[in-house]
Amino acid sequence: MAHQPAEYPAYPYGGHSHGQSHGNILPGQHVDNYQYGGRTPDTEKRTDVVSVHSDTPDTELRRELKERHVNMIGFSMVLGVGLFLSSGKVIFIAGPGLAVIAYLLMGTLMWSTMATMGEMTALFPVKGPTFEFARRFVDESVGYASAFMLWFSYVCVAIAEILAITEIFRFEVPTEYLADLDHPEPAIRWEFGLGTNPAVWVGIFLLVQLVINLLPVRQYGRLEYIFGCAKIGLLVALIMINTVLNVRKKFHSSRFWAYEFPYGSFSSANFTAVAPSPANPEGVVYTGSLGTFTAFWTAMVTSFFSLMGWDVILLTAPENKDLAREEIIKISSRKIALRVILLYALAVFTVGLNVPYRDSQLSNLTLNGISGGHTSSFVLAAVREQVPVLPHFLNGFFIFSAATTGINSLYSASRILHAIATLRDAWPGWGWVESIRSRLEQTRFGVPVNAVVVSWLVVFLSFLSTNSDSAAILGRMTSVASGSTLIVYALNCYAFLKFFKEINAAAYGFKDEDLNITPEIRYQYHRGSKKSYPYRSHLQWLRALYGLVFCLLLLIFQGWRTVVAGVTQNPHDFVAAYIPIPIFIVLSIAYFLKTRGLNPSRWHVRAQKLEGLEAVGPVVVADPHRREPCRHCGMRHRRGNLAWPGPNGSGKQKTMAVLEWVWAWLK
Repeated sequence: MAHQPAEYPAYPYGGHSHGQSHGNILPGQHVDNYQYGGRTPDTEKRTDVVSVHSDTPDTELRRELKERHVNMIGFSMVLGVGLFLSSGKVIFIAGPGLAVIAYLLMGTLMWSTMATMGEMTALFPVKGPTFEFARRFVDESVGYASAFMLWFSYVCVAIAEILAITEIFRFEVPTEYLADLDHPEPAIRWEFGLGTNPAVWVGIFLLVQLVINLLPVRQYGRLEYIFGCAKIGLLVALIMINTVLNVRKKFHSSRFWAYEFPYGSFSSANFTAVAPSPANPEGVVYTGSLGTFTAFWTAMVTSFFSLMGWDVILLTAPENKDLAREEIIKISSRKIALRVILLYALAVFTVGLNVPYRDSQLSNLTLNGISGGHTSSFVLAAVREQVPVLPHFLNGFFIFSAATTGINSLYSASRILHAIATLRDAWPGWGWVESIRSRLEQTRFGVPVNAVVVSWLVVFLSFLSTNSDSAAILGRMTSVASGSTLIVYALNCYAFLKFFKEINAAAYGFKDEDLNITPEIRYQYHRGSKKSYPYRSHLQWLRALYGLVFCLLLLIFQGWRTVVAGVTQNPHDFVAAYIPIPIFIVLSIAYFLKTRGLNPSRWHVRAQKLEGLEAVGPVVVADPHRREPCRHCGMRHRRGNLAWPGPNGSGKQKTMAVLEWVWAWLK
């Protein structure tokens, strides 16, 4: 095993001697008996509770989540209201064809960044992996800053989901719209939603968020498994319903009528960057190739919020069971990429078959505004096809979807805050701050109760929805969350490039003395070892570079319309788009000066890199030849890999091998 250097003995709070914090490591953690080259260190005990110290308050999480829980936590987190309330706006901006391409392209960005963070987390399942690797491989100051940025981002998402719920309850399809369609129903609305103060819904769903997040993590995982299965089932049903509505051709002679000119196409005839206003009566309209490009770029920026949240899978690493044997990080990361990209693209494509981009209810030229369920393209498809009850059912499903994503957002925020609390250097040295930090670090039955409550109290900003301008506030909250997340994703992609260099150096023996490892243990760091390395993707460094450049471009140009419109005319939207950048810079500088002082001679990069991570890894998975035969196909193989029985295998064995492989990716 690669032992930690003697001058830095491990402490139970993830810190080390000499007052130096060396990472969000999980001391005493037993990942699997395949870890550390197939043996368990003597200092470890076989326990599901990471902390083994009974004379101090519990500060560690419990590893009680299984793969199925993690899979559905991830999908439930991603599938909030972004797809359902924003897809219509994306179709309106770019047309149905370009809208599908926008979701696919943004999916490749998320897939690249997820694989980047996933590989690092699978090898070293630390607490707070979404900021810990930036802290280790880039610089401590940017790691600390990104930690608080990501925490605030998830709090913003939790607030945005509750604000969206208040908007969804105000469900009313305009009567003139129904009249234009010769709809048999004179009105489609929720009277109780229109007549209820939004503060009531905020209070109810805030309480639901808190209660579920205070459950033991095993019970939380089981609930999220149910929620995730329901959401994925209903999304698949929506795709099938819209396909059937299009195939029956009840109101249109052509199945692809909404993709034909003038109803829609794969290019935008023009793009209104700035809507006409008293200050600017003509607005700003782009035509031709410039119009198509600006429309497509805006569609990608708009769709990004609906794809956020994949990294919740990585945040579950300290609470995962059987990380090495089941390879949860690798399987879950790839599953969510396949599911989200495929299902989102199909959902946008099929709903685009039934709703033209010129539909009056889709017309939304606001920079950040998001309206309620009555403007959803999925509801409009049901209304245009005159399907009874379905609009009401879909609106209720949107509320359920927003509520469960809000629950997951609070979970993510609390785990990030708990991870930050284990880093003493991330906090000022004042006594009262240390008291708060130590309380945030404590857990009860494995749940960071104080971190949950503090994050939840910030979500009380949801009561802003009582304001008449709640739609604009919702849109601005999503802009702040998107900008903060882009910063964190870009940092992680850059951190991976550093990580890639360090791993290769360790694998080829250039860091034997630094890591105190023997030549026999080098294979644990070798990315080329398919048999033991937990998560490897081909050309991952290139995908990390792609994610870094793409994230930076989105961050810089996501608010370009506020600049074209004139910052002084709409300062709130400009601030919402770009405030994460100065906040991140200020936090990074503050931490830089805190840890290095004002003397320029001490200003140097502080990045621990691989040193100090030996307590949690590298995780090594079992060689297939050492594994027990699969109980389904009888072959020895890694989970998710297709093991073909060979020429001597029976037909039943071959069938079971294929079915087992399919089930592993569908489960």
